[in-house]
Amino acid sequence: MKDQGEGLGIAIFARAPVAGTAKTRLIPLLGAERVAALHAALVRKTLASAISATLGEVTLWCAPDTAHPFFEKCRTELKVKLATQAPGDLGERMLGAFKAQRGPLLLAGSDCPSLLPSHFRRCAEALRSGADAVFLPAEDGGYVLIGLKRPVASLFAGIEWSTERVMEETRVRLRAAALSWSELDTLWDVDRPEDAVRLLEHDPQEWTPFLRQYRSG
Repeated sequence: MKDQGEGLGIAIFARAPVAGTAKTRLIPLLGAERVAALHAALVRKTLASAISATLGEVTLWCAPDTAHPFFEKCRTELKVKLATQAPGDLGERMLGAFKAQRGPLLLAGSDCPSLLPSHFRRCAEALRSGADAVFLPAEDGGYVLIGLKRPVASLFAGIEWSTERVMEETRVRLRAAALSWSELDTLWDVDRPEDAVRLLEHDPQEWTPFLRQYRSG
């Protein structure tokens, strides 16, 4: 029996966990070093969920490149492939990953602690069942995951990234391209200081070591 994800790839986007450049909006609250460690933990958790979905090859798309030791550790310990994100804005970088995939692809960021293997499986099933695209919207107006059967450049050009209009603008592009799509669970990601509260509520045992300074303050 063939797996429902046969021929499907999973791409996870992540920046290197360099203090002072990762999750900068959290630095005033937690400090640069602690934020970098938190970011690395979120990346590993996302990769673990993608791998556990057992859908297909998982690739960690790295920025600015694959040279950081953390990425090599992910490759050796988690057995994922590494690739360097294309130059350009977020849309150009995502499009590059879709163009590199020969077949359908699920692409997710690495800052959503509630992203589970079941989410990946359901998104794969949506594509297998006939949708041209599938999304896990984010509470902030963007999306946590996008899946496509094939690259569609218009979905990535001219989008106001990192705003509450990302998913809304994407729906306009989907309609203009006459594409069918599914939107599944709306999830939350970790970007703002208030998200630290949700992390502790989500899994205190896992995240308290990174947020101890916040919890005690």
